[in-house]
Amino acid sequence: MIVTISGFIGSGKTTVAKDLSMRLCIKHVSAGEIFRDMAKKNNLSLEDFTKMAEINPKIDQELDNQLQDISKEEESIIDGRLSGWLVDAELKIWLKAPLNIRINRVARREKKDYEHALKETKMREESEIRRYKELYNIDMNDLTPYNVVIDTAKWRAEEVVDLIYDLYLTINRRC
Repeated sequence: MIVTISGFIGSGKTTVAKDLSMRLCIKHVSAGEIFRDMAKKNNLSLEDFTKMAEINPKIDQELDNQLQDISKEEESIIDGRLSGWLVDAELKIWLKAPLNIRINRVARREKKDYEHALKETKMREESEIRRYKELYNIDMNDLTPYNVVIDTAKWRAEEVVDLIYDLYLTINRRC
C-alpha cells in the first residue's frame, strides 16, 4: 500500500510521514529531503537551488520521476507537495496549517529568525506554485486528489499519525 502525505512547507509532512513509517515499519521517502540533497550536491542553498529549478524544469521532473519510481517498488509513505497528484496511492493525505504556525515550525527546525523563514518560505512556495502550474498544470490549492485533509494546527503530530494510522488499517482490511 502507498500513502502520500502532502502539504505546504511547515505543515508537518515529514514529521508525520517519518512517525507513521516507523509505526508501520514501511519505507519513508521525502521529496523535500531529496530536493535538499540535490541542492547540496550542487553546492547551492535551498533558495538558490529553487531559483535554478525555476529556469530548469528537469530538476522538478527528475525529483518527481524518482518519487513515481519508488512508489512502484514497494509499500511506502511518500511525503511531498506533489506526491498526492503524481503518485498512484491508496491513501492521499493533505496536511494544512495557518501560515504563522508553519513559519514558526520552519524557523525552529532550521534555526532561523521568523522574518527570514517567512521570506524564504514565501519565495519557495510562490516559485513552486508557479512551476507546478507551468510544468504539470497543477493548481496547488485544488485538493480534489486527496482523500483526507487534516489541520495540523489542531492536533499534535502523534494525534495526526494516529488518525492516518487508523485510516491505513481500515483501508488494508478492505483489500
